[in-house]
Amino acid sequence: MENAIRKPEAAEDCLHVTSEIGRLRSVLLHRPGPEVENLTPDLLARLLFDDIPYLEVAQSEHDYFASVLQGNGVEVLYLEQLAAEALTDDRVKVEFIRQFIAEAGVENDRLRCALADYFTGFDNPSLITQMMAGVRRDELSSYPNSTLSDRVHDGYPFICDPMPNLYFTRDPFATIGNGITLNHMRTQTRNRETLFAQTIFAHHPRFQGAHIPCWFQREESTSLEGGDELILNDKVLAIGISQRTDAASVEKVCQRLFADQVSFETVLAFHIPASRAFMHLDTVFTMVDYDKFTIHAGIEGPLTVYAMTPWRDRTGAVRLQIEPLQQKLETILERYLDRKVMLIRCGQGDPIHAAREQWNDGANTLAIAPGEVVVYSRNHVTNKILESYGIRLHVIPSSELSRGRGGPRCMSMPLVRDDA
Repeated sequence: MENAIRKPEAAEDCLHVTSEIGRLRSVLLHRPGPEVENLTPDLLARLLFDDIPYLEVAQSEHDYFASVLQGNGVEVLYLEQLAAEALTDDRVKVEFIRQFIAEAGVENDRLRCALADYFTGFDNPSLITQMMAGVRRDELSSYPNSTLSDRVHDGYPFICDPMPNLYFTRDPFATIGNGITLNHMRTQTRNRETLFAQTIFAHHPRFQGAHIPCWFQREESTSLEGGDELILNDKVLAIGISQRTDAASVEKVCQRLFADQVSFETVLAFHIPASRAFMHLDTVFTMVDYDKFTIHAGIEGPLTVYAMTPWRDRTGAVRLQIEPLQQKLETILERYLDRKVMLIRCGQGDPIHAAREQWNDGANTLAIAPGEVVVYSRNHVTNKILESYGIRLHVIPSSELSRGRGGPRCMSMPLVRDDA
């Protein structure tokens, strides 16, 4: 891994994303680590997995992914490295440990104190790795099971659960313009992930002195996840109302963006079925070129789109105008993007190919430039279709990474893109 401490020359160099397809310059990844080895069949549902990836192969596949990005001029930063570097002094480290323990579901004071002592003994990189991996009960063997709570929970193997979803860096926060949404995740399992982003933006030297607007806070009472946030251009956002993102969260983001008078003029709220198979908007819909999108045909029938635009009342307060859009999706996109568009259907719309390849994220592409995307090798039907439309593909191996139900876009959080 390269040294992540590189002070950008100007604040806007820290974060700048006004497009899904502008040439990618800087991206945040997380290389799968020992947290994946702490998955067991009994914990799959609790930790939001359907299967257990083989870590050694998953890491090899992820390294290939990173090398493709780096080979195309993208600066690759790693969540685990930035988080360790953000613990810039003892005060920051102590507060970070305190907050992590508070959100890990540790129930009694003696155990919290023992866990704090345990964490304090690690250097910063080892601390971050251990937190992500989770803490097994046998790793705190010196702690006596003296309370009723200890004895009742003695059969559960973890004091702090592992965080295997971390390699999907798209979700805990999202870059919009020169700001972020610091997300409140749907489940407690994933909401702890946002602590790392919060600490990085508050304390990492890379971001010191930069004014970073926050369009959403992790303390919100409603959920928002980055896989539901797509930036169609510098004036139009698409945000999914999904299994993981609430309609109220979409309204909050709109209010704050419009109140700050940034360039965005319209938010298209895509209401997709609340399904594990669909999960986020980007599992069924991504942008691959100025006028081309991947889509899973299975959402087109039940999809409802609302256009949200600002207006100001007599006091100057920003209000939202909400317009249900009844047209076909192509027509809606053409209206707001002011160009003809083409929807490229995952698996060519075939009910067998489409269902299988959408499950393995055939519609979840990562654009590194207009008309140039990273895709999973296993989605060969959709990949051939994309190529037939002139899309340049960077194909990466995917047998183990795909077991977490996320594709190349899910595994990457762009920090800086060129304007498209």
